[in-house]
Amino acid sequence: MQHDWSVLEASETGIRRLAERLALKVGRGDTIALSGPLGAGKTTFARALIRALTGRPEAEVPSPTFSLVQTYEAARFNIAHVDLYRIASAGETAELGVEDMMAGGALIIEWGERAPGLLSADRLEIRLGEGRASDTRTVRMTGLGTWGPRLERIAELTEFLERDPLWGEAEARYLQGDASARSYARLAAGDRRAVLMDWPRQPDGPPIRDGLPYSRIAHLAEDVRPFVAVAQALRAAGLSVPEILAADLERGFLILEDLGDRVFAAELEAGASQGELWRAATDALVILRRLPVPGTLPLPDGSSCRLPPQDRGALQIETELLLDWYWPALLGEPPQAGIRAEFLAHWNAVFDRLLAMPRGWVLRDYHSPNLMWLPERHGARRVGILDFQDALQAPPAYDLVSLLQDARVDVAPDLEAGLIDRYCSAAANEDRGFDRDAFGFAYAALGAQRSTKILGIFARLARRDGKAAYLRHTPRLWRYLERDLEHPGLTLLRAWYDRHLPPDIRTRILEA
Repeated sequence: MQHDWSVLEASETGIRRLAERLALKVGRGDTIALSGPLGAGKTTFARALIRALTGRPEAEVPSPTFSLVQTYEAARFNIAHVDLYRIASAGETAELGVEDMMAGGALIIEWGERAPGLLSADRLEIRLGEGRASDTRTVRMTGLGTWGPRLERIAELTEFLERDPLWGEAEARYLQGDASARSYARLAAGDRRAVLMDWPRQPDGPPIRDGLPYSRIAHLAEDVRPFVAVAQALRAAGLSVPEILAADLERGFLILEDLGDRVFAAELEAGASQGELWRAATDALVILRRLPVPGTLPLPDGSSCRLPPQDRGALQIETELLLDWYWPALLGEPPQAGIRAEFLAHWNAVFDRLLAMPRGWVLRDYHSPNLMWLPERHGARRVGILDFQDALQAPPAYDLVSLLQDARVDVAPDLEAGLIDRYCSAAANEDRGFDRDAFGFAYAALGAQRSTKILGIFARLARRDGKAAYLRHTPRLWRYLERDLEHPGLTLLRAWYDRHLPPDIRTRILEA
């Protein structure tokens, strides 16, 4: 796919801002080819792009005209800046090791037309020329292959930002996001700070059951609309979620209040009290518990979206991730049909009980990577909540177990037990019909379901996506799962896990 986009009469600041936005979409293995006559500004543009990619706006970036190659280390990948102006023939490039650079990082190449063999089919071509004024440049860009849709997205992003002069002039810096289709950047305009969310609507994946893709079965949000609708409801309830400063619901761009960098996990590493953080997060869930579940959630454009109910299909397909990904990774082959049938029969009996329980708001990913510490605020508002677009109607115990059985951070059993008591006492004080025993079953069952799901997800990330680091959390997940399966209502499930995934092999996946 090819996409063309031109920026006419770009000033030095405009060049820098354009380079920053392009840097948001550059990935490992990419080629950016700069062309144009001498003095057109190729090195100036490359310098701005390299500074944006490294996150060092004042870094020295010399021209590689004489050295031919300059390399830079960045957090996401390494960068090679190559200038072929002085080579006499394309054959001379073999000595530069450009192919190795391309495999391990991003390649920014000037005068690439002198060695066309180095230019991959998937590339961004940028041709610079003199503008009408002496201090402006024309920038004509062509995205080829996978760069076509990326360049088109950057053009749409630029149009969105420039609707407001403040954000149109803002500096943009890549911000590490989650393992989703969303991407983020931090915007800075004078003393104003914000976060850009870039979330194009996701096409449906292949149908896997009853003609539906996984995202539909599991009730996962596919664009920014649920995020916006849920954010409005949570802010109205007094919870700290990012204020939405600007939105393009159709194209999938949001400018959000910047809640900072004090993620719960980072706070723990800096020596913060886990008890204080987790108590505040538990209290925020007590507030959430009071929020009535609406039939629909309104959106700023007059439309609305639905808060879907957690159903058997969603619970089951998540649980089956253990059989689809973790089991084969651990044992080398899929489970036999009889083993799968027994697993589903035991879980479906559990689901029968869960689906008959009262429902409330469940944010679904309420755990340390998505919680920010805001000590300047008061009470439960000290907890900033980042991820809630997949919210649904379900037993409220789900979010509490997500917090207290965090997949990435150890939560001691005594802290967990104390905060369960804190939550249940608050719930009982507000609701005379609160059933502590039923809540205890829901907590254990949903905790077991969640750990089972995450074991499958982390195995999938390792095997399919090459992200083996997630497997280091496996022992923690099994500790939580074993604790939950001790509940008397989960006896048959515990027997299934003990028989087919006995304790002596459960973490063998770490050795694979």
